[in-house]
Amino acid sequence: MTQPPYPPQQPPAGQPQWGPPPGQTYPGTPYGPPPPKRGLGAGAIVAIVLGSVVGLFFIIGIIGALASSGDSSSADGKATPKHTRTGAPAPAKSSAAPPAEEPAEQAPVTVTAKKTTFAPSVLHNGGAYTSVTVTVKNDGDAEISVNPLYFTITDTDGSKHTAELGMDENQIATVKLAPGEKVTGAITGKGKFTPAYVTYTDGLFGDGVRGDVR
Repeated sequence: MTQPPYPPQQPPAGQPQWGPPPGQTYPGTPYGPPPPKRGLGAGAIVAIVLGSVVGLFFIIGIIGALASSGDSSSADGKATPKHTRTGAPAPAKSSAAPPAEEPAEQAPVTVTAKKTTFAPSVLHNGGAYTSVTVTVKNDGDAEISVNPLYFTITDTDGSKHTAELGMDENQIATVKLAPGEKVTGAITGKGKFTPAYVTYTDGLFGDGVRGDVR
């Protein structure tokens, strides 16, 4: 039993008719074609664009605020000092006191000298001479030799005078002195001068010992 076809539906009042012209139908459906889709209005498009622009500026503002906050915190904080290498550490100063200086070793010979008047000997043949009375004492532990040739006289001008043999009758003797012994005699230089000191050298090539003339 066939049912009678549905009567065509009419659109509400005030709306355009979607169906075919009166008296015609779309094949395959008794209701006609679906209504056409409506596009976005101009107002909706403007609202979407404005919302996107506002959101973009909001995100940029947040990023800028975070960046400025990080810079200010870095500026306010104290910079971490860098350790610079200055080379090997300096050696520690010793707190120990320097060793005390040892006292100077006493010379094994003592020489004393004083002014005296020249006393011509039988060998004196004229001319001016200057004599000094010298005493040599052996303060060492070994024997020493004394000879007039082992002496020189230096005057106040710095000139050195060698001993003249046999001119003064009180000339110092040529002897050997044991430890503790001493000998006294005259040393004579040629010319008239003021003696400053006498130098005695044991064996001509030893260390000189000086005695100031008083």
